[in-house]
Amino acid sequence: MWMLEIPPFVPFFISALIALATRGFLRAVIMTIIPVISMLQLWTVPEGIHLQFTFLSFELLPYRVDKLSLMFGYIFHIAAFIAIIYSLHVRDTSQQVAAMMYAGSGLGAVFAGDLITLFVFWELLAFTSVFLILARRTRRSYAAAMRYLIIQVLSGVLLLIGAVFYFADNATLEFTYLGLDGIAGWLIFIAFGIKCAFPLAHNWLTDAYPEATVTGTVFLSAFTTKVAVYALARGYPGTELLVYIGAVMTCFPIFFAVIENDLRRVLAYSLINQLGFMVVGIGIGTALAINGAVSHAFNDVIFKGLLFMSMGAVLHKTGRINGSELGGLYKSMPKTTVLCMVGAASISAFPLFNGFVSKSMVMSAALENGYDWIWLILLFASAGVFHHAGIKIPYFAFFAHDSGIRTSDPSNNMIMAMLIAAGLCIAIGIYPAALYSLLPYETGYNPYDATHVLAQTQLLFFSALAFVWLNLRGIYPPERPSTNLDFDWVYRRFFPTILRSIFATIWKMDKKLRQRVINKIESNFVFMSKKYSLLTDLLLRGYPLGSMVLWLVVVLSCYLFLSVIY
Repeated sequence: MWMLEIPPFVPFFISALIALATRGFLRAVIMTIIPVISMLQLWTVPEGIHLQFTFLSFELLPYRVDKLSLMFGYIFHIAAFIAIIYSLHVRDTSQQVAAMMYAGSGLGAVFAGDLITLFVFWELLAFTSVFLILARRTRRSYAAAMRYLIIQVLSGVLLLIGAVFYFADNATLEFTYLGLDGIAGWLIFIAFGIKCAFPLAHNWLTDAYPEATVTGTVFLSAFTTKVAVYALARGYPGTELLVYIGAVMTCFPIFFAVIENDLRRVLAYSLINQLGFMVVGIGIGTALAINGAVSHAFNDVIFKGLLFMSMGAVLHKTGRINGSELGGLYKSMPKTTVLCMVGAASISAFPLFNGFVSKSMVMSAALENGYDWIWLILLFASAGVFHHAGIKIPYFAFFAHDSGIRTSDPSNNMIMAMLIAAGLCIAIGIYPAALYSLLPYETGYNPYDATHVLAQTQLLFFSALAFVWLNLRGIYPPERPSTNLDFDWVYRRFFPTILRSIFATIWKMDKKLRQRVINKIESNFVFMSKKYSLLTDLLLRGYPLGSMVLWLVVVLSCYLFLSVIY
């Protein structure tokens, strides 16, 4: 029974320590089997609180298990297993240790039963994941990593302050429904929102993920944002504000993804788009909507991981990731091409792929609860994601014009990882009941009714038709070497320009002030020198030696007079 009390993050942390002391084949074996063993152990754990203690008079629950946390626990194990296989060829100790710590931190966060434990793993997520960005060892990755770390730590600080206020108001730190009734709820909400890439707080994602290593991006796409989705589902289900925030999240990334040249950055925008669907579902808050949000998070980890892996394979083999420099790779990377198209079909919610069985739940919940306009926005967003992730990614990487690049498919471990992810995309799409049995609520939802299938098929057909028509007419934005900024323009262009202007004015004023002071001092010196010259002339003119004696006598006389008086 003691095995039940071991939280899932412990095996990952232990394996990270072992990875520090081992090399080669032994390290690869240990890293690969740890997620399998931990997953099997988690499968046997019943719901309930399995670890609880008092620390500094605070009641902490580091290991609480229920259906919501189990759902994220399962997918985090699957994601870690796939990403580890994908990265078996890597010979970078710091990256591998950081990856195991990062995966363990994600598991620690979703099984945290109190806000302090959640905060600890929240910050560990930030400090371990930043090494996956730094490991690329470029100036751009270093700068992106620093910006990423600042934002993530800020999120943690807000969470901690919110937890303190929450304890003061409620005399408990248990992580359960929080709501927006007080300042504590708002602070924690903002902290979760930053990690979930809410609009205007999303740039850390599009900035950092494309700058991480090939394998690091695969890990990053699985954990950080999904921990935030879990936290929102736990703390703010049914918060209507989330419906509108999520709706914005589904739409605005589409426009930037269409004009973006870096294909991994396109996927980063696409990730925000998919998070929007989850946030809308949490905001609606019904059993069907929460099931939709959670199952879509589950599926997103798989198909988004598959897409990041396929683009990582392209970057790994060609050294290029801009759409304007790629094309025609289907000739030399046929396996990667097919696997990427499976991921593209899944994220586009084609029937018989996993994206369809979860996204349709959120959209159905929106219609059932009177959010007709939100449903229309989600429909538009579905068409948009098909354009930029379902068509653009495979088209510009593997087809379009022939770039002349001739390479080969990546190593067997990378193909195997993509194959597992692709198999899961299809298996869940064909047999969604296996996924639905793990969901928090029983809803009896059936995605394969005629209305859903027909509506989605029509949407995809007309979206593809629009892409073809735009391309033939030459209207579709071409892939050009460029750097596109969205809200990060504020802190990467606007604020630096303003600050440069302000500091230039300050330095100018400082220079004038200094010059004025120097001029004043010089004039004083000139004045004093003239005075001194006059005094010297006065004393020396008629009495060259006697004047000195005279002054000395005066001073001594004054001293004697004062001594007598006192």
